[in-house]
Amino acid sequence: MNIIDIPQFIKAKILERQESLFKKDIETHNELLSERIKGKAVLVIGGAGTIGSSFIKAVLKFKPGKLIVVDTNENGLTELTRDLRSTQGQYIPKEYITYPMNFGESVFEKMFKNEGPFHIIANFAAHKHVRSEKDKYSIEAMIDNNVFKAKKFLDILLEFPPEHFFCVSTDKAANPVNVMGASKKLMEEVIMTYSSKIQIATARFANVAFSNGSLLDGYIQRLLKRQPISCPSDVRRFFVSPEESGQICMLACMLGNSGEIFFPKLEEDEMVNFKDITLNFFKAMGQAVHLCSSDEEARELAANWTEGNPYPVYFFDTDTSGEKLYEEFYTDTDIVDIESFDSLGVIKNAVKPSFEQIEKTLSGLQNMMSSGNYDKASIVSQLKNIIPDFAHIETGKTLDEKM
Repeated sequence: MNIIDIPQFIKAKILERQESLFKKDIETHNELLSERIKGKAVLVIGGAGTIGSSFIKAVLKFKPGKLIVVDTNENGLTELTRDLRSTQGQYIPKEYITYPMNFGESVFEKMFKNEGPFHIIANFAAHKHVRSEKDKYSIEAMIDNNVFKAKKFLDILLEFPPEHFFCVSTDKAANPVNVMGASKKLMEEVIMTYSSKIQIATARFANVAFSNGSLLDGYIQRLLKRQPISCPSDVRRFFVSPEESGQICMLACMLGNSGEIFFPKLEEDEMVNFKDITLNFFKAMGQAVHLCSSDEEARELAANWTEGNPYPVYFFDTDTSGEKLYEEFYTDTDIVDIESFDSLGVIKNAVKPSFEQIEKTLSGLQNMMSSGNYDKASIVSQLKNIIPDFAHIETGKTLDEKM
């Protein structure tokens, strides 16, 4: 079975646009972007993932003088370097180093203080999947990474403030229904607390088509292993390309005022159903599909599949915890600027708690988790007290129960 040209499929069948959504804004602000990036020292945390590596490629077009990339994924860092050094015409600064380490550990702090100062810092280290919400252990790990470690790093930045700092958020932080979205909403409030002392911006954006670990990226792995394709039939999502994901973060980081939250200007009718993407994916390959009535039927047919026969696909109705059937970037209470940029909206009135408020909030969460006397429900309950618009969807089922 021949795998199609994925970047072209994304443009033609998911985004329905051949040029980047952010092309005009990059061209409009090209001179300012160059002024703020050229020759500067850049630190990217979580740079081996799809969004982090795309941010790196967007920034490298403006020729920074130094680039250090940190990620816990050693293999991902290796692939990033191979990708950059194998690309014709790719600019890479002479001072380019990758470090496989966790940004919450002491060795990172040593590296940061000794290798700095850094003019531009972007943090993409995050638990980003709703799938990661399972039980109290997985949720504690998520909050630790998305919130506590982010705050610890911000405390360091108070002593070594960069010219520009970016910390990635998610569309799921708007009216969150899952712990991942709630943790990112809390992360937003944490960074906003520091926005009066450090130049900080963030961005909420759509699903990144075929990003590492995503449902669509999993299609490639399933086909290579001759395993069935499975996806929800009732979920719609906004999408951007991997290239666009890096561009929106670069624009927010370099052009945003401190305390602003950026998002792509996409209309509701631009949301795409996963089922439609799946059917178009097979159509583009010229491959017929067999619609299965159960995952067991799909696995059995895949195990015996041969070239020339329809490929087994199983569509199911969503019934797992924390799944929202649609996406949104802002709420009715947000003050939104949709005039300053061609392709970006900006939330101007993000909540900015005091340092005392945020310390009290996080201490309450940490004390509960440190006590050992808690479960998933008690964490969710405490998050609801912190984030009034958090409406958790609990079904008792997780995505790990799905193919």
